[in-house]
Amino acid sequence: MNDKIRSYLPMTETAFYILLTLQKVRYGYGIMQDVESLTKGRIKLGAGTIYGSLSRMEKDGLIKVVGEENRRKSYIATELGSELLREEIARISEQYHNAMQMEGVNDEQH
Repeated sequence: MNDKIRSYLPMTETAFYILLTLQKVRYGYGIMQDVESLTKGRIKLGAGTIYGSLSRMEKDGLIKVVGEENRRKSYIATELGSELLREEIARISEQYHNAMQMEGVNDEQH
């Protein structure tokens, strides 16, 4: 993985959820709705945030445009974007497992 892509790690929640939702074809507003739904309203992406992120991710080769209708672009993650997402999921998983292990140690000591 190249240095430009490594600059995404650790990923922001915005970038993570955009790539997660773009495992299937989505357009900007659809991404915003999916992220809000997945996070139970905790994250609400604004238009400026989403379209700025999509532009950067497209330029960096993480996503690509797969269609455009009435000025509405549809996107999907590229293989590189999916690889980055898998790396981030592995990183988060390691953190979770380490935290659970430490919690278990703390529980046994009390």
